[in-house]
Amino acid sequence: MSRIGKKPIAVPQGIEANLNGRDLTVKGPKGSLSMTFVNDVDVTLADGKISIGPVGETKRARSMWGMQRTLAANLIEGVSNGYSKTLQLVGVGYRASVQGKQVKLQLGFSHDVMYDIPAGIDVKCPDQTTIIISGIDKQKVGQVAAEIREWRKPEPYKGKGVKYADEYIFRKEGKKK
Repeated sequence: MSRIGKKPIAVPQGIEANLNGRDLTVKGPKGSLSMTFVNDVDVTLADGKISIGPVGETKRARSMWGMQRTLAANLIEGVSNGYSKTLQLVGVGYRASVQGKQVKLQLGFSHDVMYDIPAGIDVKCPDQTTIIISGIDKQKVGQVAAEIREWRKPEPYKGKGVKYADEYIFRKEGKKK
């Protein structure tokens, strides 16, 4: 039994949820999101709560149960509060700035890296070494943060690179004489 899947999702005030067959559409103050449930789960919307249960006792139905419930909860969280990730640039000369619909990154390469900001994502640089990525879709926000981090992952000796703000970098000891 899925402990996460058993919990019903409460739809808060100001959020409008519509279930049309297998399609869930959620509208809130930040925007609108939708998803389609897989055939292995049964979805009901009643009394301001979304309940999800498995169809049958197959392994796939039980494994999809908790995941589909979490994806639906992420939709509601996204349209009500939104998601954000903070990246930090660590290294001499490492800088970031937002120029229109692009993020300009100076990461020690011979050229500047220009990253195009996808639709639905908001990127801010409060200072030269901090990037704040925000949006209503949790998957998109995480994907953009991962793609920016991919340009220069933090290395274990000095910690230089692009890291998440809450990330711990395991440090290694350098060469000894």
